[in-house]
Amino acid sequence: MNTRDDLGARALHILESVFGYGSFRGEQAAIVDAVARGGDALVLMPTGGGKSLCYQIPSLLRDGVGIVVSPLIALMQDQVDALAEVGVRAAFLNSTQTFEESVRIERRLRSGDLDLLYVAPERLMTQRCLEMLDGVHDSVGIALFAIDEAHCVSQWGHDFRPEYIRLSVLHERFPLVPRIALTATADHQTRAEIAHRLQLEEAHQFVSSFDRPNIRYQIVEKANGRKQLLDFIEAEHAGDAGIVYCLSRKKVEETADFLNENGISALPYHAGMETAMRSANQSRFLREDGIVMVATIAFGMGIDKPDVRFVAHLDLPKSIEGYYQETGRAGRDGLPANAWMAYGLQDVVQQRRMIDESEADETFKRVQSIKLDAMLGLCETLHCRRVRLLDYFGQASQPCGNCDTCLQPPRSFDATVAVQKLLSTIYRVDQRFGAMHVLDVLRGADSEKIRQWAHDKLSTFGIGADRSEAEWRAILRQSIALGLIDVDHESYGALKLTDAARPVLKGQQSVQLRTYEKPVKSRRIGKPKPYVETELTSEEQALFEKLRWWRMETARKHNVPAYVVFQDATMREIAKIQPTSLDALRSVSGVGEKKLESYGEAIVALIAEQ
Repeated sequence: MNTRDDLGARALHILESVFGYGSFRGEQAAIVDAVARGGDALVLMPTGGGKSLCYQIPSLLRDGVGIVVSPLIALMQDQVDALAEVGVRAAFLNSTQTFEESVRIERRLRSGDLDLLYVAPERLMTQRCLEMLDGVHDSVGIALFAIDEAHCVSQWGHDFRPEYIRLSVLHERFPLVPRIALTATADHQTRAEIAHRLQLEEAHQFVSSFDRPNIRYQIVEKANGRKQLLDFIEAEHAGDAGIVYCLSRKKVEETADFLNENGISALPYHAGMETAMRSANQSRFLREDGIVMVATIAFGMGIDKPDVRFVAHLDLPKSIEGYYQETGRAGRDGLPANAWMAYGLQDVVQQRRMIDESEADETFKRVQSIKLDAMLGLCETLHCRRVRLLDYFGQASQPCGNCDTCLQPPRSFDATVAVQKLLSTIYRVDQRFGAMHVLDVLRGADSEKIRQWAHDKLSTFGIGADRSEAEWRAILRQSIALGLIDVDHESYGALKLTDAARPVLKGQQSVQLRTYEKPVKSRRIGKPKPYVETELTSEEQALFEKLRWWRMETARKHNVPAYVVFQDATMREIAKIQPTSLDALRSVSGVGEKKLESYGEAIVALIAEQ
């Protein structure tokens, strides 16, 4: 039996010699230790926090093969390729393989020729696969079960996969094999649901900080969303890889076309595309530099590309969990990244309508409404967005200095009178008309429809003429977000007052709102944080670009994504210290023994040419 120190030393040796890192981060060491000793674990760790190592290293420490349950069929190949690059024997089983390929992998599995096997949950749950694992367990042994993207088990979540609920069979069938469930996104309710459905109530829970300090959060008033997006990319991310999320397939196609027409290399991705085209676009995004993927939320879960420099939203996400997970795909390498969103009145109306018109039961609709309210609160906050975001996940924090509300604090005003005018107008038109009509009455517009309904005779007609339509739309949007006004989609979008509006109308409650700011062309709002570590001298930058070119050619020969060879952060460190020997190169973070053997001499020679 190994002592704790022996196991810790072995784990650290694998971390250094295989993966090329000198020390564990955060709670990685404790998680590895717990699982390697046979314990179960539920791990919540932000994207880019190093979740994969938490099951990969225990798999290498324990006897047998580690079985990784992953819903990400399209990405399994890249994950296996990345492990092969560091000398780990890995394979996958999923529906993309031929019968002959599957048989070959199963033969390797039974003979003990694999350290890790990635399996899609649908495949794992077949009787044939479970019986095969019975045999593997009795012969070479199963080191552990890792259940990745564990939030897919939550029926309340945005990524629910029915087959995940059946994964409790693993504990029933293999009670002595440790299990580790991992996710980057789970509030208290989802965490409890994961533990219950996967029978992990007794598991050790490891909850890391949800903070991603290298990501800057920015939400702008939507005017012309696509043009604002283009301005943002040109101002801050020319030539960078990024992801743009849209709600509809049509908008994905139109936005990708628009970006291409304006000189941005963009590709579409949505569930309505041919499978081959979708896979080809994903492969290009992963394997080439500087591609912008325009997608619905069908794209992204488990994306390992570390150098995504921005994630943009042209439509409001349904929940903070969704927003956090999607924005978390930026800056996985720890270098500065941006989370940018254009948001307006129509987003609020559209999301409310989607909930109201869904076929879900009332309980589900109520949960979705609560989640949407939290998302709206993040958009409309007058204070630090990061504080609001982390508070949602139960983590207290201080203003970050790296979001738009910290860098350019929004102005606010006592909007009580303005909101009273708006609420009164909605009441005077009998709560039967939509936003445009209400705002026309408020501003005293001369229109046939207003005269037809005699709304030009109302006491509220023209009482808001001192404000522009854009200002009133901002006030209306914020009033809906605050729950003072509902949009009745069964009555063609009629605005209706809620019970919460009564104390405001009676003057018993004041309302503080953001001051409307006319949208301006995107520009940098200060240097991104952290930035000191990423700055290179002109000589170092030249070497870095040379290394990127070498990496691209090498990746093409190996038929793997460029980041699988080396991540940008590793190459920046190489460019900074310019190692002239294999021993010096060995000290660079991300350079393990296999990569040193494969690429060391080429890199040292390339540096000598400088």
